[in-house]
Amino acid sequence: MERQSTYTATATIDEHGILTGWSEGARRLLGYDSPAVLGRPATALLAADGAAVRRALAGRTRWNGTVPLRHQDGRLLELGVLAHRRTSHTGANDWLVVSAVTARTQPPRGEPLEEWTFLQSPFPLAIFDADLRLVRANRRMEHALALPEAAMRGLYLTHIAPGAASEEADRSMRRALECGRPQEARGRLGPDLGRAIVVTPLKDADGRVRAVCLSVPQPAQESAGGQRPSGEAGAPVGTAAEQARAAQELGEVTVPRLADLMAADLLDSPWTSAEAAGRLPEQVVLRRAALRPVPEGGGPGHGSGVGTGAGAGVGVGEAIVCPADSPPARCLTAARPLLYDMADPAVAEWAALDSGASWLRTSGTRFLLAVPLLAQGNTLGVALFGRHGERGPFGPEDLRLAEEFTAKAAAGMEQARGYSRPRTTTVALQRSLLPHTVPDQAALEIATRYLPAATRAGVGGDWFDVIPLSGARVALVVGDVVGHGIRASATMGRLRTAVRTLADVDLPADELLTHLDDLVLRLAADEGSADPGADTAGGIGTTCLYAVYDPVSRRCSVARAGHPPPAVVTPDGTVRFLDVPAGPPFGLGGLPFEAIETELPEGSLLALYTDGLLEARDHDIDEALDKMFIALGRPAKSLESVCDRILTDLLSHRPDDDIALLLARTRALHEDLVASWELSDEPAVVSLARRYATDQLSAWGLDEAAFTTELMVSELVTNAIRYGRPPIRLRLIHQGKTLISEVYDSSGTTPHMRRARIFDEGGRGLLLVAQLAERWGTRHDRIGKTVWAEQSLTAL
Repeated sequence: MERQSTYTATATIDEHGILTGWSEGARRLLGYDSPAVLGRPATALLAADGAAVRRALAGRTRWNGTVPLRHQDGRLLELGVLAHRRTSHTGANDWLVVSAVTARTQPPRGEPLEEWTFLQSPFPLAIFDADLRLVRANRRMEHALALPEAAMRGLYLTHIAPGAASEEADRSMRRALECGRPQEARGRLGPDLGRAIVVTPLKDADGRVRAVCLSVPQPAQESAGGQRPSGEAGAPVGTAAEQARAAQELGEVTVPRLADLMAADLLDSPWTSAEAAGRLPEQVVLRRAALRPVPEGGGPGHGSGVGTGAGAGVGVGEAIVCPADSPPARCLTAARPLLYDMADPAVAEWAALDSGASWLRTSGTRFLLAVPLLAQGNTLGVALFGRHGERGPFGPEDLRLAEEFTAKAAAGMEQARGYSRPRTTTVALQRSLLPHTVPDQAALEIATRYLPAATRAGVGGDWFDVIPLSGARVALVVGDVVGHGIRASATMGRLRTAVRTLADVDLPADELLTHLDDLVLRLAADEGSADPGADTAGGIGTTCLYAVYDPVSRRCSVARAGHPPPAVVTPDGTVRFLDVPAGPPFGLGGLPFEAIETELPEGSLLALYTDGLLEARDHDIDEALDKMFIALGRPAKSLESVCDRILTDLLSHRPDDDIALLLARTRALHEDLVASWELSDEPAVVSLARRYATDQLSAWGLDEAAFTTELMVSELVTNAIRYGRPPIRLRLIHQGKTLISEVYDSSGTTPHMRRARIFDEGGRGLLLVAQLAERWGTRHDRIGKTVWAEQSLTAL
């Protein structure tokens, strides 16, 4: 009888779970004509709990796995399916569900060297047959598409990654089949893939095109300076994905060479040698990292993708609880390989009852070899190798090979753990140094985002801050320390602390940056003397932008040190950059910084960011700026929505550099909330100042605050008359739950609080102010100073 050809079954399901599409392939697979199923709930075809399927799909945009379906004749079919959640231009959602049905034997794998070259290529590779169905995908392609080869095999590219890019690539593959020449296409098949797609026809000895190879060269940004470090695939290294990849590689080299099946199960918290010695736990909790069975009818030269497969019981990533007398637990506690015969009643009982061992039972495994994954004195997990009875038990040479292969895999897993520890420490350090909440203030509406880099280089030193200042003003800070890792995060923490300290002194923006520049030079000198080879010692090359917004005058003062300029969106929707002189990055020394001051209408939007937002690998800076301007200019319900829109529009992959984004919408304190008076320098004016204050508080309905305010105003005005110079100005600001009293005079002398002796007639004024105010201080202007005091109105 002629062998059945490959075909694809597809169905579409609307957001209510109703079948809306049914292909001819679906009819061939399950036996139902489309009129019999269209308009019915999709769960009616399931031979399982529909609620479990709905839970599995909840919150996802794509899902792949095995689903039990009921054929029209009553048969149960376990099918591997791939489901994509789609959104139409009208906003309606549905699911595209596809399954490849084939009886073809898989194409033989090549010689070991050729196989290693394909699997370990740093470029994503996939091979499609003459019908343009996928037959092979290397690890880079599996990672980039976040799908195992087994889930993609037999499917068209347009079903694997629906979209315009896959349709363009499909057309290029068809042209390559027809003309026999390489083709190129443009488009992004996945977030971790570049935009260039190369299709190469694969020809037999007679020159006939038998298949095509689709490859995605690395973007120029990755290739500059050489190839990406081994093992890096655009995702954070040292994660569970890295360890799972090492486990999958173990299956690829041992099945079917050494065994017919292989499973790798890892401990969530590896045991040290001291912890493992004499350890006899009641149970061991493992997590499945890989499962590799030989497909039915396969043999030497055949393999399969890593996946759960039918009857796997426990899927990759799921937890397994092993009793103390089970083979995995015994192997871990013994810390040596153990051989088992599945005919042993105790082993057979374990396989029958433990869901983590169901793959052994359903596959008819007879012989089992359990090998611990050991590296650098740590026990990471266990590898289980199974053989069918006709192949015979494992021998001494098999045992030697198993130990050799598992040792190499364990070394890779331990290396991944080694990379993860410093990254985890760095991320924790940086997050502890960044603000966890935005301080309560009324001058600006604030929204922020921080995304750490997803590269082996580690987390960088980007930071942002929002600092309330005197006089209802607010400072905004964004900075970027050169380098990555703990050093960069520590330098960021020192500079952030310095900025907050200098801001508390109320230094103008350009002077604050000058002080930071001096600090960086001193830190670099100190660290350079201790470690002359240190990179970016003390923060050399750090960039920073510092802005101060005053809601009373609606003016914003901005200075920057080598940092990208802020963008501003006016209430009419116009988007532009503020023309702020660039200034040098910190550490060059002796070069001036210059601040500009501009008026911002109420409701203007300020955008401060670090350069990681613009330096995406798939577009140049000009394109990124255009996207950012468009995202900023579009109306949105909230600043949080604008933040999300900017990141969505500009980032199509995990960022290669840290990203800090700070958005601030300006508010204004109108004239009815601010009162000021010019005062003479005569002592008699103090009583007049008190009367001005009480009258204004009465107008604001704050009579209960009058007594305290009178005392503070009296002391501040008296100090200005006695120790300052005219002109003298009193100002009261009613800002929400805070009342601010300010007295300005043209003297630059800073007042100091001192302890008065018993018989002194004066010297208690500032001490009294400090006791009555929630906080107080001195703000120096270009000419003169302002002494201010804030009191809370919440207790009144």
